[in-house]
Amino acid sequence: MAFVTFDSDKCKGCGLCVTVCPKKIVVLAADKINSKGYSPAEVSDMSLCIGCAFCAKICPDCVITVEK
Repeated sequence: MAFVTFDSDKCKGCGLCVTVCPKKIVVLAADKINSKGYSPAEVSDMSLCIGCAFCAKICPDCVITVEK
């Protein structure tokens, strides 16, 4: 099983990671705001993650880490 972590304080909520996730489990947090005033990305159901790392590869700020 893969494990994805986000550096939420550095995320600017651009949504690029949301668009490339093949399982559609990366979402922008509806109930959280980081220190920069953005809704950071998060994984809605980690058990569905296949560890493709598309989200980490497209992130312009390198805030996503995928571990297998």
